[in-house]
Amino acid sequence: MPDMHIRTALPGDDDALARLDRATWSTLHAVQPRPQPPYEPFFNDRFGPRDHLVAEVDERIVGYVKLGYPTPLLVNAHVRQIQGFVVAEELRGRGVGRRLIRAAMDEARRQGAVRITLRVLGHNTPARKLYEAEGFVIEGVLPGEFLLDGAYVDDILMGRPL
Repeated sequence: MPDMHIRTALPGDDDALARLDRATWSTLHAVQPRPQPPYEPFFNDRFGPRDHLVAEVDERIVGYVKLGYPTPLLVNAHVRQIQGFVVAEELRGRGVGRRLIRAAMDEARRQGAVRITLRVLGHNTPARKLYEAEGFVIEGVLPGEFLLDGAYVDDILMGRPL
């Protein structure tokens, strides 16, 4: 694979990130319905470029991770949460996701966090294996939390210290 670069997103990345999000949409990882036109902007009042790290290969965005606070409570400000994670299908299994997860942990540490969490659908085995390989452990399970494609799917909370 050509050289990959990870950086903080820029306002001009909105369209590329929105297209990547739509191209990779799947009930394997999404609980929202498939996006339909007219499409919403990728960045919004809650999550802007500063909350996203992007992976680029040959100046093309091939993945991103969204890092945020799990709650608005000050007593929870020492925790960051991965609240979005996408890798272009043609580059999965080639280290892009691993580098994004590690970059998210580094950024969380830089922001002063001492812990990082995420939520993953129970049937998303590839993502769960990646998170486990990076030191995340299951901390809670909400059985049958979502109804996707006619099947009940668990919502799994994972976390790790930084």
